[in-house]
Amino acid sequence: MNGAGIDALRHGRLPSGATRVAAVIGEPVRHSLSPVLHNAGFQAAGLDWVYVALPVPPGGAAAALDAVRLFRLGGLSVTMPHKEAIAVALGERLSENARLLGAVNCVRWDGEDLWGENTDGGGFVDSLRLEAGVDPAGAHVALLGAGGAGRAVAVALAEAGVGRLTVINRDTTKAERTAALVGRRATVGAMSAVQTADIVVNATSIGMGRPAVDGVVPCPVELLRADQVVADLIYQPLRTAWLTAAAERGARTVNGVGMLLYQAVRAFEHWTGVAAPVTAMRGAVDALIGE
Repeated sequence: MNGAGIDALRHGRLPSGATRVAAVIGEPVRHSLSPVLHNAGFQAAGLDWVYVALPVPPGGAAAALDAVRLFRLGGLSVTMPHKEAIAVALGERLSENARLLGAVNCVRWDGEDLWGENTDGGGFVDSLRLEAGVDPAGAHVALLGAGGAGRAVAVALAEAGVGRLTVINRDTTKAERTAALVGRRATVGAMSAVQTADIVVNATSIGMGRPAVDGVVPCPVELLRADQVVADLIYQPLRTAWLTAAAERGARTVNGVGMLLYQAVRAFEHWTGVAAPVTAMRGAVDALIGE
């Protein structure tokens, strides 16, 4: 190995015999941005770690956990369709929010066994606080959508001290289940509740992968106000038609890149015990998706 190769190895840019491996499992998983985020973080932190994407078909969650134990992987990210199955496989070894949600997106070591976390909703709250300068504590939040992402955001907002949460969803049964996770501070409401909210969050897939000029939005834009914060969990495209319309009305807007980043930051710190190099991780994902 030449001098440049030895230097790269010492700075964690090439694997070594002592390299720790972390991974994301899912199906499909090739599109995942997690390897970009985490490998940039490991390199910037000078850690001899590497992160890879592993396709695992439906029904393979328990076997994947066995592989983590067998190979002593440093950590595991979990994406669709395995979040619920991993939670079931871990049994009682779950954080409180993972237990409430019945879903795990991050597996870490706790002593000699594995422990399940859900960092999705917390990553969203971190993005509000750290990137938008907005604290949801005491605020009225209108949440559009009651699927997995919506439930994670609802639980995290409750942990952050949200004043009132209005869950808006076409399927009222799902909305009621999501509101029940928060308790008395949450209600199921109609779209008109957007008008009185301090923060409006789109946790649906409406607008995903569609250019802003398509004009596809999750709620009527005339309900939005200039003094609101309007957040979209979607990050492809970076600026959806909904965010574009909200900005035109004078609202402060937040796209989904921050949630993507900060859920990974939380996982990184769970696995390594080291403060995540947020700037390097943000720069890597921005370079990839073109912000």
